[in-house]
Amino acid sequence: MTGALAGRYVAVVGPADGARPADLESAQTVGRLLAERGAVLLTGGHHGVMQAAARGARDAGGATIGLLPGLDRAEGTPEHTYLLPTGLGELRNGLLVRAADAVIAVGCSWGTLSEIALARRTGVPLVLLDPWELPDDVGPVVAGPEAAVTAVGDLLAG
Repeated sequence: MTGALAGRYVAVVGPADGARPADLESAQTVGRLLAERGAVLLTGGHHGVMQAAARGARDAGGATIGLLPGLDRAEGTPEHTYLLPTGLGELRNGLLVRAADAVIAVGCSWGTLSEIALARRTGVPLVLLDPWELPDDVGPVVAGPEAAVTAVGDLLAG
């Protein structure tokens, strides 16, 4: 598989609790599109946006890795190919961002906001899909899943 996303690790972050139906639908589509383009999906391993993205990637034959905050692999969702317990609690958000070549944030929550800030602060390419209101310089805000995956590909290619 060729292209800017083939073999790249892309984190999809977003709310677990409180994820809106539109967030879940977008995340599942983003996961599928990333897998179709050969990317490895990284998430926080739990439900909500993370589970939806992993489902989309899995259904498209892609590999998914969930970096769990706790020590129990059983706390992750079965849509993930691999579940890695970190024991880091919320600090695993930093590990997730730093392990990624790029981040796509779908929706927003306090945890998601921390991942957005970490990506921005550390220079990890970041694309936002339906975020909370944030400063204009945080990253491109796109209109849909296809635009998010295309924008990440463009950022990684350039």
